[in-house]
Amino acid sequence: MENMDLQPFDAVVLMSFGGPEKPEDVLPFLQNVTRGRGIPDERLREVGEHYYLFGGRSPINEQNQALLEAIQSEFTSRGIVTPILWGNRNWNPYLTDVIREHASNSGATNFLAIDTSAYSSYSSCRQYREDFAETVEKLDREGLRITFDKIRQYYNHPGFAGAELKCVKDGLSRLKEMIGGLDPTRHKILYVTHSIPSTMQATSERFTPGYQVQHEELINWIGQELEGDDKLDAELVFCSRSGSPHTPWLEPDINDRMRELSQEGIEGVLVVPIGFVSDHMEVKFDLDTEAAETAQELGMSFLRAESVGTSSPFVSGLVDLVLERVAQVRGEKVDPAVINAGTALIPGSGACSLTCCEGAKLKNTVPNWSRAVTQE
Repeated sequence: MENMDLQPFDAVVLMSFGGPEKPEDVLPFLQNVTRGRGIPDERLREVGEHYYLFGGRSPINEQNQALLEAIQSEFTSRGIVTPILWGNRNWNPYLTDVIREHASNSGATNFLAIDTSAYSSYSSCRQYREDFAETVEKLDREGLRITFDKIRQYYNHPGFAGAELKCVKDGLSRLKEMIGGLDPTRHKILYVTHSIPSTMQATSERFTPGYQVQHEELINWIGQELEGDDKLDAELVFCSRSGSPHTPWLEPDINDRMRELSQEGIEGVLVVPIGFVSDHMEVKFDLDTEAAETAQELGMSFLRAESVGTSSPFVSGLVDLVLERVAQVRGEKVDPAVINAGTALIPGSGACSLTCCEGAKLKNTVPNWSRAVTQE
């Protein structure tokens, strides 16, 4: 197999949130996450109890390491020799440290990022761009000139969508076996994602279908692909709300909705973490712990479907998205793959709009050769 590089990119970087590795990391990690918001340490210690239930560590770093290895394996199988790195926003390995080391040792200047969120909003897309901007600025002051670009959000890419569909089908099969059959009048699918403030939802709609609608588009597609008694009613619910109770966030909360459904005669649910690519803390605590306890309190059958993790369709799809973006930057004709042609996230634009999902800190992190194919 002939070796292939991804020029003009010198390296690909998997960018994620990060998480604490041991109990003494928990408070500093939460301080990183909430820096500038004025949240007292007392409140952070309360939140930290979620982590202490799991030994004071988050599973996210281990999961990102597994995803990194899976992407590297896919690169190797396709003959891609461009390095793949991993950097975090809130804990080691920090993005800036990773890029500094690689750029200093290799002379790399142009980086293409994969982030671990499929949907468009400030916190799930644009804030990553701000992280890239911060790294560009820091390293520029040190005399290292670098640029960043990123793959598009991938909620509607066939790789991610196909991986989610398999998770749902496998979950329904397990639930059916667990309770002895499915009944659309008594059982339901609850797709769960991270709640965001309503104002953030509104800004996500400026140039795209918006955070909530993107989830619903994927849910509708999955429903069309299901057959027979797997065609249960489904809806989108939310978890992980934080901040002031006076600030509107997207609802309903999964626990509140389960209580309502129980009163309506629903006896069992398949919970699908459609907003999360791996089983990190929002899944382990908010779903596997809190929501499972709510179901037990209600006498409701409860099964949580797997996340896409390192499944082959998901990993292969991420590499397809890397190649798509490389081709666009090279000026090649690209027909981006989407599940629902005509209702997609302006797939031909490649990267997200530079003016969507407003944020104060965004700088010009993409070089001129990519801005030409980025929607303005």
